[in-house]
Amino acid sequence: MDLDQAACYRALLTRDVRFDGRFFTGVSSTGIYCRPVCPARPPKFEHCLFYATASAAQAAGHRPCLRCRPEVAPTLSAWHGTCATVQRALNLIESGAAQESDLPSLADRLGIGERHLRRLFQKHLGTSPRAVVQTRRILFAKQLITDTSIPMTDIALATGFGSVRRFNGAIRQLYGRPPRELRRSKLPAESIIRLRLPFSPPYDWTAILDFLRPRAIPGVEVVEAECYWRSIEMDGVHGIVAVSKGTGTSLCAEIRFPSMRALSEIVRRLRHLFDLSADPFTITQHLTQDPALACLLAQRPGLRVPGCWDGFETAVRAILGQQVTVRAATQLAGRVVAAFGKELSIANRAGVPSALNAVFPRPADLRHVGSSPLGMPNARQVALRELALMAENDVHLFQIGCSLDEAIERLKRVPGIGDWTAQYIAMRILREPDAFPAQDVALLRSCSAAFGAKGFGDVLRRADQWRPWRAYAAMHLWAADADQKHEEAGREAVA
Repeated sequence: MDLDQAACYRALLTRDVRFDGRFFTGVSSTGIYCRPVCPARPPKFEHCLFYATASAAQAAGHRPCLRCRPEVAPTLSAWHGTCATVQRALNLIESGAAQESDLPSLADRLGIGERHLRRLFQKHLGTSPRAVVQTRRILFAKQLITDTSIPMTDIALATGFGSVRRFNGAIRQLYGRPPRELRRSKLPAESIIRLRLPFSPPYDWTAILDFLRPRAIPGVEVVEAECYWRSIEMDGVHGIVAVSKGTGTSLCAEIRFPSMRALSEIVRRLRHLFDLSADPFTITQHLTQDPALACLLAQRPGLRVPGCWDGFETAVRAILGQQVTVRAATQLAGRVVAAFGKELSIANRAGVPSALNAVFPRPADLRHVGSSPLGMPNARQVALRELALMAENDVHLFQIGCSLDEAIERLKRVPGIGDWTAQYIAMRILREPDAFPAQDVALLRSCSAAFGAKGFGDVLRRADQWRPWRAYAAMHLWAADADQKHEEAGREAVA
């Protein structure tokens, strides 16, 4: 991937936070690579080598800087390049679908040969798929060493190293010292793991909570005191996560889960849920070319597309939300949890909201939807049963691996899922930035107010210029519609 060397150096000199995560600087005189925001004195231009990814810098022989800590740089999606195949491959790697020894299956999931996949990675990222997997693992290990009191043996387990010996060897090879020397301060041992989740600013935390709060599933999710809580279940084990606004350019996650093996997956899901890999600079630069959207983006800088914790859970929630209000869909979801969910079982409930008391049912639990009175049309219950059967038989149903159009067509084959639901699922579950539920009533109403759209076709034609960020445009239009309704309600109350 070609980078403008002069532009990168200017960003380095100004420590421009907008470029954090967009490139890394290798310094030939020291053998270290840094983030653009590194507080160290900038090196001379002739000593700088610029890389699109941390893995490319490490593959070139550089080791991570201990001051700016590349492991906590925001992981942006913009540098994925123009190749959709590479972007889907990176999403699969991030989701844990590929390990060092499993790259042939990654290529199979993408429908290409392993050699071609390596060529694409080298062309667009300057490194190999294997190096990306290894870098992701070792940088996460470094964050756990520095920021937590987790024992080294547990960190080796949490980051996917086959043994403590391999873990120690990898850290020593990259950092030139054993893991224990990277843990500079003695942190108190805690049962709650606290981690920073970095993002590229700006980030509209209030808007994220405003979106999640009315959609919080009773018993499973709670939004209170500017904090998002939820119960989790992985491989039959229960736990709790809480996310709040941290200091600087990161969120703060508190994780209570007894199995260290699941830690990497928990962090990945939280990053997905809060859309922490978005590049607001690139998105805003593109969408503001439309004057009508430019006004909306100025009102809500850093607005993200909320993802999901679990694909099946959010797909069920989407089906329940068909042709009813958000409030009604949330009530229906609560009934589903009460009828088919399980009681939350954890050892440490200190400080946990009392309303958090259940875990969402798994696909096997919903095969018999219809046996309990849930207060919804029979057709919707049939759709839930069909979805549960498909999710049970296809573990990759809600994983990235095909194009947006292919994903939409596959989802629409599920009885009861139409274009709106499929687009919504693609938007929140599959992390498709160009998904666009154009038939949404609130979206149509907002488009009419913003630029005088006269129907579904008019909206689609205008939305063509928003590609490939239509999902972010939809979020701004939904937010504008919610603001308009709030203003109208206020005027009626005064009158």
